[in-house]
Amino acid sequence: MKQLLYKNIQIAYSETGKGTALILLHGFLENATMWDYYQETFAREYHVITIDLLGHGQTGCLGYIHTMEDMADAVHAVLDHLHIKKAIFTGHSMGGYVSLAFAELYPDYIKGMVLLNSTSYQDSDERKANRDRAVIAVKKDYTAFIRMSIANLFSEGNREKLSQAIEAVKIEALKTPLQGIVAALEGMKIRKDREKLLHLADFPILLVLGEKDPVLNYTENKKQLEGTSVQFASFPDGHMTAIENKEELGPVLLDFFRTC
Repeated sequence: MKQLLYKNIQIAYSETGKGTALILLHGFLENATMWDYYQETFAREYHVITIDLLGHGQTGCLGYIHTMEDMADAVHAVLDHLHIKKAIFTGHSMGGYVSLAFAELYPDYIKGMVLLNSTSYQDSDERKANRDRAVIAVKKDYTAFIRMSIANLFSEGNREKLSQAIEAVKIEALKTPLQGIVAALEGMKIRKDREKLLHLADFPILLVLGEKDPVLNYTENKKQLEGTSVQFASFPDGHMTAIENKEELGPVLLDFFRTC
């Protein structure tokens, strides 16, 4: 990973390949290593940039709250440093929230966007209350919180079958500092509703959902598509499509990137 000094912290990023820039943004408790399986394939056609978001992986923390706008500004700093003016964004879960915030702040940069197991909706009151509970839980027992949180992202049927892969995700998640976890939870809790962006965007968007996603209700989140030209891909498993359906996801993403 390369390092960029930004507001007195280091932002970690990697780049590989040539061509149209492809920005890959991980989700909560993840880091850029979540894209390792895809990076080499994508880099045959694209200039692939992975970034550790604020308080995750090898990127430092800026404060007690990392808003989605704060994270988008950090991503912008990397693009600016690399002289990238146009890119296709793919964001998993929280990475999708950051992509949407980026599109609102820097619309001219977006060539296309994939919302992978993500949503344009803001948190419901229930979800906000869950974030508050999560902050208390992680401060009380950091390791137990992470181990349970990661397991709960996979569809029930995959928890035993993919136990090795899940363990690997847990090991990466345990590298996330407590401050980074709390700051992300607080930032996700107060994020804006950006559904209108799906209606107004002048760039192609692909929404990818898992039918048995324990985090994002499949039926509810499909409603985002109504009245939009957003493309849609559905997979039969949970919140971790990049792992649970990795063989099938890669070609779907590449097909979409080529339309951008």
